[in-house]
Amino acid sequence: MFIDTATIFIKAGKGGDGAVAFHREKFVAAGGPDGGDGGKGGDVVFVADPNLSTLMDFRYKRKYAAQPGENGRGGNCSGKNAQDLVIRVPRGTVIRDADSGLVIADISGSDPVVVARGGKGGWGNKRFATPTRQIPKFAKPGLPGEELTVRLELKLIADVGLIGFPNVGKSTLISAISAAKPKIANYHFTTLSPVLGVVQVGPEATFVAADIPGLIEGAAEGVGLGHDFLRHVERCRLLLHVVDVSGCEGRDPKDDFAKINAELANFSAELAARPQIVLGNKCDIAAEEQVAAFRAFIEGQGLTFLPISAATRQGLDGLPGLVYRRLQELPPVKVYEPEYVRPDPAAKDPRAFTVRRTGEHEFTVDAPWLERILEGSDVEDYESLQYFQRQLSDAGVLARLVELGVQEDDTIHIGEFQFDYVF
Repeated sequence: MFIDTATIFIKAGKGGDGAVAFHREKFVAAGGPDGGDGGKGGDVVFVADPNLSTLMDFRYKRKYAAQPGENGRGGNCSGKNAQDLVIRVPRGTVIRDADSGLVIADISGSDPVVVARGGKGGWGNKRFATPTRQIPKFAKPGLPGEELTVRLELKLIADVGLIGFPNVGKSTLISAISAAKPKIANYHFTTLSPVLGVVQVGPEATFVAADIPGLIEGAAEGVGLGHDFLRHVERCRLLLHVVDVSGCEGRDPKDDFAKINAELANFSAELAARPQIVLGNKCDIAAEEQVAAFRAFIEGQGLTFLPISAATRQGLDGLPGLVYRRLQELPPVKVYEPEYVRPDPAAKDPRAFTVRRTGEHEFTVDAPWLERILEGSDVEDYESLQYFQRQLSDAGVLARLVELGVQEDDTIHIGEFQFDYVF
């Protein structure tokens, strides 16, 4: 089954927690704190895999999480950084933010792309030692890793796209000019997934062609299979528009040509303006008058027309060279530039908080940074509580509580922690 879109949730690894430890050694007095820092959490990295051609692997597994960093240890030993989580996708996969639709990355090259960064490791208690606080019994927890929901869209990378109604001979054509061997039969929708073929022009001159299936009237609105495959035409620099010039299925070739172009325009104005070479296929069973009339119609619109027969190879000898020369005049394959702006932690107030009254004698403080301090503190230790209270005071939390009318013995909630307010 060909799957070319998928929505997944990715989560980078949390940083390891700093350690609370003290140096103990015979004949060494007052060894002091020696808790090491935590390791960095693993990143979520996307990389192109040339052996993949579909997003089928993401149909059932929708959640991906990197490993957390190792916690710090005693003896000033820092925790290990976690290994990155590498997610392999087909070359040409565009990663978008699921909420905004903005492009995060285009996995078109060979370089890996970091999409979600792991959290930094927390500090060990040695970093909190001062001349007046010589035995800190608290450390800093690791920061959480980035997490987001992304939409994967496979947009095949090809120089040339073969477009046209079903059963006009696109599969026969690509098999005739390249080594691709698609399924060929005399009925509509034989091809159910895009087929790539490398066309050899000279000893070192080649281009990649893609047979794009399923284009019918209404494809841009989701009719048939065309809506799923129109996105694969977006990267193609040149379109080979294949038309059954014989009208053997009772259709008018001029009407077919106009309808396919209308679908391109409905899907994307940029796609409608893409250069085209029109191939009048099945000319071996068409009358000369039919071919001449269609040639005049196409050339009257300023387009190149070439009569061919993919089945008998009539007119195909010069086609690869014509296409290759035209490609030299066109810009390279489209690469989607990132649009998504990653939230900048530095732009936010690192000590932001809100205080709200949640009961007659209850207040709730929303401050993730305070919760992390509490997680790494020993609430039974006097110096730990002193450090925590100093953070409350310096950040203005205590002043805000007073403004809201806090009274002695009122309950203060901070995350999962609660304590009584004491003047």
